[in-house]
Amino acid sequence: MDSYLYPYPSLESGVLLKRYKRFLADIELTSGEVITAHCPNTGPMTGVCIPGNLVMVSHNAGKTRKYPYTWELIQLTSEVDPLTQPLTWVGINTALPNKVIHLALQEQLFPELGNYSEIKKEVPYGIELKSRVDFVLKGEDKPIYLEVKNTTWCQGEIALFPDTVTERGQKHLKELIEIVKQGARAVMLYFINRGDCTQFAPGDIADPVYGQLLRIAISEGVEILPCRFEVTPEGIQYLGLAELSF
Repeated sequence: MDSYLYPYPSLESGVLLKRYKRFLADIELTSGEVITAHCPNTGPMTGVCIPGNLVMVSHNAGKTRKYPYTWELIQLTSEVDPLTQPLTWVGINTALPNKVIHLALQEQLFPELGNYSEIKKEVPYGIELKSRVDFVLKGEDKPIYLEVKNTTWCQGEIALFPDTVTERGQKHLKELIEIVKQGARAVMLYFINRGDCTQFAPGDIADPVYGQLLRIAISEGVEILPCRFEVTPEGIQYLGLAELSF
């Protein structure tokens, strides 16, 4: 692919040594230099934090940055087809999905959302407006409240969310259910940050309450968009929707 929805800046390769204090990772660059990189991922990174694996980092030497390197990608053994697709890249930077989805919304890449002419980011909503939904889309039809969840954990071809108990995620589902009851559309978009998953399911083993709430939300009219993305050191490209597997 020579056209990316989001092209990465020039990245440097290395090997992951360890991740610690949630936001830090020690990485040995190809040059042999060992650097400490910012790890922009607050979650447990189940199944995608494997010391010894190849990683890619970006570099920004801004004066305000304590750590000029940022961990962007990790290469994993694919669980889908080790013979024809032995390796896959997985996105680590959780700041990117919302940026990529904003670009995709501007390009109207999701026909499931219908027509809209206005995109608003980080809009207050929920009980006493104490929460913020990632996007609100407005047009001729009902407004659409759209929440984005980064998804990297998988079992075989099935992408799973969440990979840990998420009370915040449970709250978002409850609030989206209320949005539907108020007459608007509510959409939960799962950003599958790896190209080797063709299906999606809730991570019931990690958070059974979330899985139950997701099923309730669907029955109440909340729409689910499990979006597949191909991630490479060159950039990120949209592949289409994964099949729901529950």
